Amino acid sequence: MASEAVIFGAGNVGRGFIGQLFAEAGYAVTFVDVDDRLIAALQERGWYRIELVDNERIEQVQVGPVRALHSARQPEQAAAALARASLAATAVGARVLPLIAPLVAEGIERRRAAGEDAPLNLIVCENLKDAAATFRAMVETHLSEAGRAYARARIGFVDTVIGRMVPPPTPEMLAEDPSRILVEPYRELPIDRQAFIGPIPPIQGLEACDNFPAYTARKLYIHNCGHAVLAYLGYLRGYTYGYEALEDPRIRPVLEQALVEARQGIVAGYGVSADWLDAHARDLLRRFANRALGDTIFRLGRDPIRKLAPTDRLVGAARLAEKAGTRPEALALGIAAALRFDPPADPIAVELQARLQSEGFDAVLAGISAIHPGEPLADLVKEKYQFLSSF
Repeated sequence: MASEAVIFGAGNVGRGFIGQLFAEAGYAVTFVDVDDRLIAALQERGWYRIELVDNERIEQVQVGPVRALHSARQPEQAAAALARASLAATAVGARVLPLIAPLVAEGIERRRAAGEDAPLNLIVCENLKDAAATFRAMVETHLSEAGRAYARARIGFVDTVIGRMVPPPTPEMLAEDPSRILVEPYRELPIDRQAFIGPIPPIQGLEACDNFPAYTARKLYIHNCGHAVLAYLGYLRGYTYGYEALEDPRIRPVLEQALVEARQGIVAGYGVSADWLDAHARDLLRRFANRALGDTIFRLGRDPIRKLAPTDRLVGAARLAEKAGTRPEALALGIAAALRFDPPADPIAVELQARLQSEGFDAVLAGISAIHPGEPLADLVKEKYQFLSSF
């Protein structure tokens, strides 16, 4: 009988990445979700289809065996599945973590009550700083004292960074088959070795890392930063897709320079090899050119206030570059472009523009990004902001 893996969240990351890795490693996968139509499709077939796409090929992959449970209507079955599981993951989105914490706690309590000594590791696949520690704290509030002691000894809450690009399915795809999903072939899943309890399972793509903060920095300040620069400059040039912006001779050099500036900051701040980061950046530029994914400028750029936070992809990378003695010219241009991102369909972008109108540039830059008037970075961003009026 196959070992069981439980994945909370059957969306883009859960179904489009983690489910594939677990199933191909021989696990029977149980998804826990709230999407009725998706749950019904997974239950009816016991498998789903993903399409690995790039500019050269399309490969269809059938992922199974899988089943699906509704977290609100089948909590008992979901908790029982977690109590039996050999491996687990979350991919629900940071805002949903508090909602599944009681369910995870119930599964842990059942596991303890059954006298299960084998460790269970839960890989927390969320876009949240210190996601594993944050989620552990959420779960512990719902555990008994004995349950907390058991969890600290036998339940690993493990950080990871998700590098695979999985755009949301189109309405047409959902209408045809709610379980089908389009993904890129990339399949590296770094995890924090120090947080894992027991032996690392032999899962292709799973990479246990000792210097995990460096992988987090690489994801945020190379991958996410690159996407942000592409999106915000691409928006100003009127593009719809990221790959279109990548082909623009005015944008591509800025993007490449921004990645160099970010790389210099990461090397100085985390003590990693420049060659390792350069190889990753080159691979990312190739992956950003993937037309088949159809990744939009809007998706890559939406929620600019969060993406302009002091330690997030743009400002955080610029601060690291400054500490390394690098003047972040291209990163400042990306920050300035984010401040001009104003699609009406993004309520956060609308809020940002309203604040710029009511509070003024300096106050918004200080309030959102902690870049204060008189700082070199503030002067640089203001200069770039004015330059972009005719970009």
